[in-house]
This record gives sequence, structure tokens and C-alpha cells, in this order.
Amino acid sequence: MGERVLTGTREAVLRYLDALNAHDADAVAACVTEDFVNEHTSTLGRNVTGRAAYRAALTGFLADFADLRYEVEDLLVDGERAALAYTMRCRLRGRPLRIRGVFRFRVEAGLIAHRIDYWDSGQVTRQVG
Repeated sequence: MGERVLTGTREAVLRYLDALNAHDADAVAACVTEDFVNEHTSTLGRNVTGRAAYRAALTGFLADFADLRYEVEDLLVDGERAALAYTMRCRLRGRPLRIRGVFRFRVEAGLIAHRIDYWDSGQVTRQVG
């Protein structure tokens, strides 16, 4: 196994976001721990536990949300915790979609261990139907 470069919380979060924006499911999965928890507060969100399950879900997510792009509005870091306000833009079912939300992260040894995503699923219905 190759040598893993450990980074700080800010770097881990930005590396994760860069991988999402590159639509690289393997790179996204490489940013999270084996026991990663992906938690959604939205009724349309799907919770996933474990790197392997998360990686499997990423393929469909990245295909469904074409041209996905997260823009950082604000990033606050406190030790191994971070809060990132974002604007997400993509195309869903061929229609443009723009959602504002917040990620909360907990980072362990340079990898994302827990992500909570707060976003309004009503925006999907209003914008895409």
C-alpha cells in the first residue's frame, strides 16, 4: 500500500470538493475513511455508511447530477471539524438546478470521517419538477 499523505482539515475538505467537482468517483472515495458516514438531513437525500457503499453510490449520483459543481461560499474550520456553505449547480433530467446548502465535516488523519449535508429538497421540486 502506498504512503498516505496526511493533511489538515481545510486541505482534506477542499481536496474532497475538488474531487467532486472533477466528477472523479474514485478520487472522492479516496478522500473518506473506511467507515465514512454520509448523512443527509433532506427528505430526498440518501444516507450511506462505509467507503465501499459510498463509492458505489457515487457513480449514479455523478451521472444523475450532470455538470455538477460546488462553489464555496464560506469555509469555517475548528480543529478536525469544518462547516462549508456552498452553492451546488448541475443539470438534473436536462434542467438546470441550483441549490444552496451546508456541509458539516469531521476529519480524521486527513480523511473525511463524517459528512452531514443540509439542503432544501423542495428546491429540486420547484426547479426541476
